[in-house]
Amino acid sequence: MKMSDYWTTMASLVGMLAFCQTILQLVFPPELRLAFLHFLTRIRHVFSSHIYFDITEIDGVNTNELYNAVQLYLSSSVTVNGAVSSGNNNTRLSLTRVPNSSSVTFGLSNNDRITDVFNGVTVLWEHVVVQRQVQSFSWRPMPEEKRGFTLQINKRDEALVLDSYLDYIVGKSEEIRRRNEERLLYTNSRGVSLDARSHPWDSVRFKHPSTFDTLAMEPEKKKRIMEDLREFANGQGFYQKTGRAWKRGYLLYGPPGTGKSSLIAAMANYLGYDIYDLELTEVQNNSELRKLLMKTSSKSIIVIEDIDCSISLTKRGKNKKKNGSYEYDPGLTSGSGLEEPGSSVTLSGLLNFTDGLWSCCGSEKIFVFTTNHIEKLDSALLRSGRMDMHVHMGFCKFPALKILLKNYLRLEEEDMDSVVLKEMEECVEEAEITPADVSEVLIRNRSDAEKAVRELVSVLKERVVKRMKSVGLKKKKKDEGEEGEEEAEEEQEKRALDSPNRRNREVFGSQEEEEEDEKEK
Repeated sequence: MKMSDYWTTMASLVGMLAFCQTILQLVFPPELRLAFLHFLTRIRHVFSSHIYFDITEIDGVNTNELYNAVQLYLSSSVTVNGAVSSGNNNTRLSLTRVPNSSSVTFGLSNNDRITDVFNGVTVLWEHVVVQRQVQSFSWRPMPEEKRGFTLQINKRDEALVLDSYLDYIVGKSEEIRRRNEERLLYTNSRGVSLDARSHPWDSVRFKHPSTFDTLAMEPEKKKRIMEDLREFANGQGFYQKTGRAWKRGYLLYGPPGTGKSSLIAAMANYLGYDIYDLELTEVQNNSELRKLLMKTSSKSIIVIEDIDCSISLTKRGKNKKKNGSYEYDPGLTSGSGLEEPGSSVTLSGLLNFTDGLWSCCGSEKIFVFTTNHIEKLDSALLRSGRMDMHVHMGFCKFPALKILLKNYLRLEEEDMDSVVLKEMEECVEEAEITPADVSEVLIRNRSDAEKAVRELVSVLKERVVKRMKSVGLKKKKKDEGEEGEEEAEEEQEKRALDSPNRRNREVFGSQEEEEEDEKEK
């Protein structure tokens, strides 16, 4: 056979195939062929023991949130480890890092598969990526690729997957998103527009390293706070069922340097929440305070530090009558606002901010107030519903001291001399030293652990001696005062009754009044 005859024959075959294809397209249009393929697929599904669900990236013109949840869930280390351990060596994983993320995440490559196990049920995920047909003119251009996930499960497991598995994926993806995203620290500033298009909060990345493991606090108190936070974060159903706003208030009080700010940072890191540091002196009025609250996001901690210094929140004054009853003194009533001209935030506005109708804006919010002088705060601000949990941040105790030694010197209890530990245990509470003062001693001598421990013991003993001298001096003055004339006692009692601290204590209740009266007598 000649070469020319061969090419002639091949050309004839190609022409015949083209002719047959044209005839098929005329006889069987694309719609008919597509319907025939769907029919074959349905027949295969009828006789198959599996059922398939498609989750596309774009649903019409909107982004499918379930697709994003599945993509994030399949990137979790649990799923990836499960795929590797299952022996699926052909699974190809892609590595990505999204903006504002602190870690690298895994993902399925195009048209690859991975298995997952939920409540003993094995499911198969396939990441399907196909090229989209060329679009004509469109007001909303679509991506060039059509992406989606196909979920393959056994028909008998359909109810379990639809009722529980998908909800589990959505919840797990939210947890992963909070863990991967870097938290932000927000602050407000004066003069920022508060219309609907602006954002009155300035933010920076929050990278405070404080955690409950490194927090210098008694273990029992730390455990109670962590349990309370965990119950709050998982309590959406409880708050809905009881008709309460999903929020919680914490009041941290105690001397300066006792770790109030570190506790707030530990709470944010524990829950994965952002922090809004509200500066009340920069807020013009109650209306602006409400708008600031509206601009905060869910899953956040709203902090007002040193609230007794930020705004006039001393207790509404009461004058004591001779018969023992009280009457309000308008001149002593707070609510007139800040002392700074041009600012008119009132106590009433702050109370509505924490527990009024506007406090329901968003959900899963924690309000944290700190103060060095709890006796200066109005009792209306301290009640449950506004400040639900009062946390006293006191002086350093022995369990907290051991945590600080471990943090700064890497010293465990068994690494130290038992005699030195005994001395510390006996002195630390009597010394009334703050964790900040202890930390300074340890930081200053962190390169020499033995020197740091010796200096710390010396500092504790010095503080104990000074405190004993101070207590003895106060006792001596008290004895001398009791031997004075009756007229001097009456004058001293009168001054005590008129002092701001005494007026502040009166609002707490009759028990503290009786204790104070017994001391004065």
